[in-house]
Amino acid sequence: MSQQLPDIEKQLSNHKLSKDDYAHIKQILGREPNLVELGIFSAMWSEHCSYKSSKAHLKGFPVSAPWVIQGPGENAGVIDIGGGYAAVFKMESHNHPSFIEPYQGAATGVGGIMRDVFTMGARPIANLNALRFGNVLNDDKISAHQRYLVRGVVAGIGGYGNCMGVPTIGGETSFDECYNGNILVNAFTLGLAKSDEIFYGRADGIGNPVMYVGAKTGRDGLGGAVMSSDSFTEESKSLRPTVQVGDPFTEKLLLEACLELFKTDYVVGIQDMGAAGLTSSSFEMAGRSGSGMIMHLDKVPAREENMTPYDFMLSESQERMLLCAKKGSEQAIIDIFEKWDLDAAVIGEVTSTGNMELFWHGDKVAEVPVNPVSEEAPELNRPMTRPAYLDKIAHVSINDFEKVSNQEAFEKLTKSMEVVDKAWIYTQYDSMVQTNTIKKGGMLDASVIRVKENGKALAMSADCNVRYCYIDPMGGGAAAVIESGRNVAMSGARPLAITDCLNFGNPENPEVMWQFGQSCLGIKEACAALTTPVIGGNVSLYNETNGVSVFPTPSIATVGVNDDQNNVLMSSFQNAGNVLYLVGESRSEFGGSLYMKEICHTVAGVLPEINYKNELALWDLVIEANKQNLLECAKDASSGGVAIALAKMAATSGLGCDTNMSVSDERDIFAESMSRAIIEVKPENCAAFEAMLGELKCEQIGTVGGENIQINDVNMSMIQLQDNYFNTFKRVIERDI
Repeated sequence: MSQQLPDIEKQLSNHKLSKDDYAHIKQILGREPNLVELGIFSAMWSEHCSYKSSKAHLKGFPVSAPWVIQGPGENAGVIDIGGGYAAVFKMESHNHPSFIEPYQGAATGVGGIMRDVFTMGARPIANLNALRFGNVLNDDKISAHQRYLVRGVVAGIGGYGNCMGVPTIGGETSFDECYNGNILVNAFTLGLAKSDEIFYGRADGIGNPVMYVGAKTGRDGLGGAVMSSDSFTEESKSLRPTVQVGDPFTEKLLLEACLELFKTDYVVGIQDMGAAGLTSSSFEMAGRSGSGMIMHLDKVPAREENMTPYDFMLSESQERMLLCAKKGSEQAIIDIFEKWDLDAAVIGEVTSTGNMELFWHGDKVAEVPVNPVSEEAPELNRPMTRPAYLDKIAHVSINDFEKVSNQEAFEKLTKSMEVVDKAWIYTQYDSMVQTNTIKKGGMLDASVIRVKENGKALAMSADCNVRYCYIDPMGGGAAAVIESGRNVAMSGARPLAITDCLNFGNPENPEVMWQFGQSCLGIKEACAALTTPVIGGNVSLYNETNGVSVFPTPSIATVGVNDDQNNVLMSSFQNAGNVLYLVGESRSEFGGSLYMKEICHTVAGVLPEINYKNELALWDLVIEANKQNLLECAKDASSGGVAIALAKMAATSGLGCDTNMSVSDERDIFAESMSRAIIEVKPENCAAFEAMLGELKCEQIGTVGGENIQINDVNMSMIQLQDNYFNTFKRVIERDI
């Protein structure tokens, strides 16, 4: 079985392994690895699977709370939402595949994250996504390609999610030149399960059968985990064969078959075959249980001829699961999957050896100890250097640029690609299937679904201000947690936990590693202060093309619970004559702001001040006042400041407003001080609301109504505002077709 591989240096290069890795592999095996074994180590020790560059920084995340049932380490995290039910959720990246092949890359990203959730025993009930693209505004080849990528990614997300019958209820889409060479596609799924019926990815019980269920295995996605662990160059488009091809109709059958299986007592453990396919699923299941495993690869259902053991172990064909079953239940399980027109086969069994033993038509073709593959993956303490650019941008302010009138700035910002409505995107997604959606894409801030089973509502929001992360990676990481939680709280729900997707550049660049480390510190700090533990997540590195890395982009998705599904707070104006309050302290803070990006054409300055006490006080105010039915709507003031928050509230409701806020500089209507919200209250409830403010600063700034939107010295007709807000995006994205 052991043999010296020909041209070992080329083999190591193809498998992204170093000479030190190879020496370590030989030490573990006590001999030379063969090609199958080298492929296994390559996949399991890839950045994508092993987290070798990031692992050291992920330690210390707050991961526990009384409501956390399962934290990091499983296919998805789980929280108790009351009434005997649990929310199961996770967010993951599919960045590299989506840049190479946008439709299939995005589609299989959605399929993969849904499998992570339903393999835990939960029925997926909501999807979100966080998308980052480059500049789409120009007439050059770069912008034309970015528009093509937008169209392909959105079609892929919609094509897969819609066929699965799972509503896509919201998300975030932003644009910046730093993503010209690397777009980011982060997919989030939330599922519902009974809190005492959660399934785990384990292979327990010596002699228990190991079963393969789902679609047949082909060569698509071969080497995908390794491809996702490297930077892009001009030649990267030749990597299309490493992108998986998805079939949502097969996944729908797999979902229903698994949920039927979960009603039995046949399952010991179950694992999705995601990145690194059969390799990662088998090693992870055996590794969690401290067991060994025998697998007969010639028994794996195949859809291509002449496939090799290497192909079977490393293929990333979609819609497949690995199952550890109770002995004697094999035929009953096969019957369930055949009923759903899916393959099911017994391909091995659990052993006590601690080794993964692979056979091909009776011959042993690989034997690898399980524990070292997962536990002895290199843990790199990569060098870190504070980026030099931070000193250059720290002292830049809006006063360094030619002053622009507020009216001109407002007209420009209401057409900004970050601000405008993305109906062109979210109307391609089925947001109402399953009939539980209360607040969907386009309705601002958090998205909300009802849980019919317990009368509660679940609010969720995916957020990250990448400009903040660029000017202050630690503060930006914290701010992403804060904004995501604030959006959930503004719907009346109590934020309970987060999942993250940490998208960064090349970890071999010390400045990128410093950004990563600092962002992790910010996330840890914010999650601890706000009691929103991290229950799962994903790291995506090497988001770099030709030496240019993306901005630090730690996407955060927060989930919260509203105890009354009939009392979900909206984010748009509700009725003319109602009073508008600005809660929170406003200062002239423009660091990393939308104003500075769009008006001053730079990303610089000092991050707005973070105050966790004030943030929690704002959350508590809105949640408690909403319980007392004192509020009509609430919206956080974030990107673009109070002016843009009011513009969105007006545009989406069709109601104008007449407002005037106190400022020290007239441009402060666009400032981005944190821990602020605009709240709409009926006149008869104002006194009761004001009595709840405590130490929070609050100003009554005006009223809802009218044919115009008036904010201090800015005035715009509702007709013009709604044209800017609702029609700009389509004009830009469809200019090539």
